[in-house]
Amino acid sequence: MRFLRRGITLWLCFVLLFFSCCRPVAVWADQNGPVVVLDAGHGGEDGGAVAADGTAESGINLEIIRKLAALMAFLGHEILLTREGEEAVYSPEASTLREKKVSDLQNRAAILNSREDAFLISIHQNSLPSHPKVHGAQVFYNAVSPAQRAGGIVQAALNQAVNGGNERPVTAIDSSIYLMKESHHPAILVECGFLSNREESHLLQEPTYQTRLAAAITAGYRQFLHDNREWSAYEG
Repeated sequence: MRFLRRGITLWLCFVLLFFSCCRPVAVWADQNGPVVVLDAGHGGEDGGAVAADGTAESGINLEIIRKLAALMAFLGHEILLTREGEEAVYSPEASTLREKKVSDLQNRAAILNSREDAFLISIHQNSLPSHPKVHGAQVFYNAVSPAQRAGGIVQAALNQAVNGGNERPVTAIDSSIYLMKESHHPAILVECGFLSNREESHLLQEPTYQTRLAAAITAGYRQFLHDNREWSAYEG
């Protein structure tokens, strides 16, 4: 565990330095591992959870994904985004809100599963209005190995970077979550915080805090690849 924390700390230092400096033009070539599919949850008419000030989850998810994408690309990973803008990715024939949500999820799963080698990182925000003091980032994993191992290391990175004194456990995802259930590949879903907690809601909207989250997730994923080279080499 001490070695894991040390490795995560080194990666956190690196990625935070990356974001604090001007981004170089050159890309550090490190093509090990699968394509990283980055999913910003919700979008369009489906804003997801809503903070007390009216800020929708979907926009926060997208900002964190953009920071993740910039960092992952710099590190040499091939990346694929399920959505790049504010709109959802439902098909034109979908008309009702329900049809759009179903179509959107099906299209995201199709994007993910179109790749033979992939690892999904889906970004969301939590909300529990009945318990406004609850806060913290938590990672969920699907049933495809080695998602549990990856999720545990990413959770450790988040506990170290943003959950100090409020450490959370990595948890298996509920089987009702469509994208995670339909994924043919290892997948983790990161609930970055609680919009129902006033202080954390403000933090989640700050670019610097979004950067910390992106840095922690990236550091955890990189540490996972380092610790599981046989899997990343096989998949890649």
